[in-house]
Amino acid sequence: MAETTPNHTQTVSGCGEIKQKVRHEITGIITKVGSNVKEFEVGDRDGAGVGFMACSCLKCGQCESHQENYCDELQATYNGIFWDGSITYGGYSKMIRFVVKIPENLPMSSAAPLLCTGITVFSPMKDNNMLHSPGKKLGIVGLGGLGHIAVKLAKAFGLHVTVISTSPSKEKEAKERLGADSFVLSTDAEQMERAVKGTIIEGMKETREMMDLCGKHNITCDVEVIKPHEINEAMTRLVNNDVRYRFVINISDNLSSAS
Repeated sequence: MAETTPNHTQTVSGCGEIKQKVRHEITGIITKVGSNVKEFEVGDRDGAGVGFMACSCLKCGQCESHQENYCDELQATYNGIFWDGSITYGGYSKMIRFVVKIPENLPMSSAAPLLCTGITVFSPMKDNNMLHSPGKKLGIVGLGGLGHIAVKLAKAFGLHVTVISTSPSKEKEAKERLGADSFVLSTDAEQMERAVKGTIIEGMKETREMMDLCGKHNITCDVEVIKPHEINEAMTRLVNNDVRYRFVINISDNLSSAS
């Protein structure tokens, strides 16, 4: 394991002071595999990523349709309870189905947030037939951790992107740096028309599809890499919107010293 990320979900779920550094959106180098593992090999650079989901029942209709995220027995990688009653603290999955290959051309630090952030914004685009519809219009509400990668993905698909934000200062960033076509202040009611459709992340099949597309188009998240001892300061900055756009915790040095 090399990189793991905190995100805004953990601030609203009452995480308090974080003593457990490993969370979700995890990437790293494979150091050991079981005898039945065929998809990955020890040392694979393009082979290790675990997101929000650690495991599910694999038997229900949702799992069989590759939407494990809606399984009644879904186990999250953090702030969850395993079937045996133990608590999940992050950085763990024993089911190969929940491990995603990271394309070799994507840096592990900026690819890590794709495992939750990326699939969260990719799935609604796919559900609304936007992956192969150049020129189709898409509105993106907010230009933060999710919003900035949504703009990158949408432009890779050739969509006409409008960023909707409460912050007028983000217009230049949205248009000039990320390539949005237009910008709307959400406080201006006359400019606003809304159509809302939501998902809770997505299943593993679609997560792999999203990661492969990001590799093809060289899309990653904009991140600031921090050390484990900086996590509580980072969470305070996150609450105050003082990050562009995601924090990633580099724990490789700590693991090396511990070993």
